[in-house]
Amino acid sequence: MTRLLEFLAALVIVAILGVVAGVAMPSQGHVDRTVKVNKDVRQLYDVFANFRRFPEYSMLGQLDRHLKYQLSGPAYGQGAKTSWTSDDKSVGNGSLEVASLTPAFAQVGDEGKATIVWNLDNDWSGTDKKFTIDLERTGRQGKLTNVKMAYDVNYGWNLINRYSNLYIHGQPDNFIQFGLSNMQNMVASIPQGDYSKLYPEIVDTQPTPVLFISSQSPRNLTELDTALDDAVKQLEAAAKKLNVQVTGPRITFTTNYGDQNYTFDVALPINTTTLNLNGQSVELTAASRPKLDPAAASTSGSAAAPADDTTPGSKDKFNNVIVDDKVRAVLAFGGKALKAEWNGNPAGVPVVRIQEQQFAQTHGYKYDDFTNRIYDIQVKAPTTDAHGTVQGYDEQKFEVYLPLQGDVPEKTPEQEAGMKNPGLQDNPASSGTAGAPAASGTAAAPAAAGTAPTQQ
Repeated sequence: MTRLLEFLAALVIVAILGVVAGVAMPSQGHVDRTVKVNKDVRQLYDVFANFRRFPEYSMLGQLDRHLKYQLSGPAYGQGAKTSWTSDDKSVGNGSLEVASLTPAFAQVGDEGKATIVWNLDNDWSGTDKKFTIDLERTGRQGKLTNVKMAYDVNYGWNLINRYSNLYIHGQPDNFIQFGLSNMQNMVASIPQGDYSKLYPEIVDTQPTPVLFISSQSPRNLTELDTALDDAVKQLEAAAKKLNVQVTGPRITFTTNYGDQNYTFDVALPINTTTLNLNGQSVELTAASRPKLDPAAASTSGSAAAPADDTTPGSKDKFNNVIVDDKVRAVLAFGGKALKAEWNGNPAGVPVVRIQEQQFAQTHGYKYDDFTNRIYDIQVKAPTTDAHGTVQGYDEQKFEVYLPLQGDVPEKTPEQEAGMKNPGLQDNPASSGTAGAPAASGTAAAPAAAGTAPTQQ
């Protein structure tokens, strides 16, 4: 009996000590980690202001490969939400929601710092769980961003929850550390730069029949204009021979914008989707990835695309209709695209192309620049006066389109806010910006009357 009483007394003492210890423990938990990332602060702000790329850098997918995500709410900003479900008990079910962003996205580039708060709902102990992400531009030239991610939780007077603070360096800390490390690797593929002065919008494009020619030129405006004009002349001759009408300005599809040379396709829209070639009627369809040739794979040891049939009226490996030895035809565009405008010297167009790709990657918009390449249309060309002098070469206007794939929001944040593309006086880039082609030294002459306008 005495031993039983001693045992009970010991239990009471342990319980009292446990309660005292629990009361003495903090009612709140906090853990944070910091990394420096070689990206502009606006780019990282946009990555954290939506959850479209969250599965790529979250540690949750590494714990459960069968994890399922669901997006809800706005695509970007306050209210954007991601939820997940998992049969793995170490992951469980949960959700994150953007609770606040300071400042608004339009001011981040100028202020150089921001704070984003995510509310967390899962089975971790405690209430009022949240992640706070602080971003601040740093480095000698301001090209780095200091990223601090913190987790905060309220335990209140729940003593069991207070004891869980002893394990805050478990899953919460791992969530931050692995997430920041994975995020660093993910954003490394995003081109460096600042697109805060670019106001792109998501638009619906219509399938359009075009004739096109593949070409290339050194990154020099004079030589590029010559190559473009030569391509247009060939396309106009082909259109006349086919008895079809050109219906709009010239389009340039970018294949590769290299350090020294620019490879591209020049296209003219036409008024029909059916061409009469080699005595047959051929219907134009959209381009597609090449299909692999099993026979070629068995002999070479690797899969290869079948060789093209060069007969007019046949189709090449990309599903383009062959018109002659140089000209092809295809049904271009169709579907959602990210659109931006450039007003000014055509040397700035390549910068806008890069900025659109940056924007798409930070906002989680998917694109495939292999079969659905970025393209631009010159909607305002320079003119030539009676004395043959070029007027308005630095006041041209271009529309730049990046075709998008998969689940795409209806609008960009800039569209939602009613922001318009910049005018000539507010160019997001200039001819002296890195990435623009080398200046020719002289203004190139515009396309001759009756031809599609010169295009970058």
